[in-house]
Amino acid sequence: MNPVLYVVDAFTNKAFQGNPAAVCVQDHASDETWMKLVAREMNLAETAFAHPIEGGYSLRWLTPKVEVDLCGHATLATAHVLWETGQLKSGETARFLTRSGWLTCRKIDDWIEMDFPALSIDSGEPPKDLASALGLDSSSEIQLQSFHRTSMDYLVELSSETLVRGLKVDMNALASYPVRGVIVTAKSDSNEFDFVSRFFAPGAGVNEDPVTGSAHCALGPYWGKKLRKSSLIGYQASERGGIVRMQLDKDRVKLSGHSVMTSRIELLVRSF
Repeated sequence: MNPVLYVVDAFTNKAFQGNPAAVCVQDHASDETWMKLVAREMNLAETAFAHPIEGGYSLRWLTPKVEVDLCGHATLATAHVLWETGQLKSGETARFLTRSGWLTCRKIDDWIEMDFPALSIDSGEPPKDLASALGLDSSSEIQLQSFHRTSMDYLVELSSETLVRGLKVDMNALASYPVRGVIVTAKSDSNEFDFVSRFFAPGAGVNEDPVTGSAHCALGPYWGKKLRKSSLIGYQASERGGIVRMQLDKDRVKLSGHSVMTSRIELLVRSF
């Protein structure tokens, strides 16, 4: 039987918005080289590979270039596929063993809630060329409000939502930093959202990620402390756009989003 992948748009309730992930669920562990080739072929921010193990499923996430330690949208997409294809009953919790430990997903009405680790955030001085790499002008000391580093990324707060939405970044410069990517954020101008963000990871093969669940494992605690809130709603202001709800719970962040399955792909080549 040929392997099948499903493409799911995550953190959206409309097709062709949010963040698309390809999901491949097989009854056995996939060959490492084969997974890398399939992820490159799919050319999406992440392709997820899952197979049953004791207690749930093994889950791995690959960009077209690298395997990553934590990915929200592809986890949400994998849970959606398991429920949609009947491999899990609608009321069952999806449990995944990953590079970041056990992660769980459950359905709450038409939302999928994921239990993820909160990421540590350390303040510091930004690299000297970061402002220019982000396309900020000579008044960058006013525009760039604060700089932090998480366990995976740089996190930069700018002075306005307009700046975040209008960024034209230097991808080559951002790719040179020794981190997975750069999260850029600002307080939202709208009462609908608490903050907006964008995420750039050219070094990992993803110039701009449409909606990044794992980035909200840092954004949630960051804005929760700043706004003194434990429940937040973020909007990732990429071209496709997407909404992430967050509930802070000590060292965990519960991320919630919608999802839409858009396609089923049958691979005609079983191995490389």
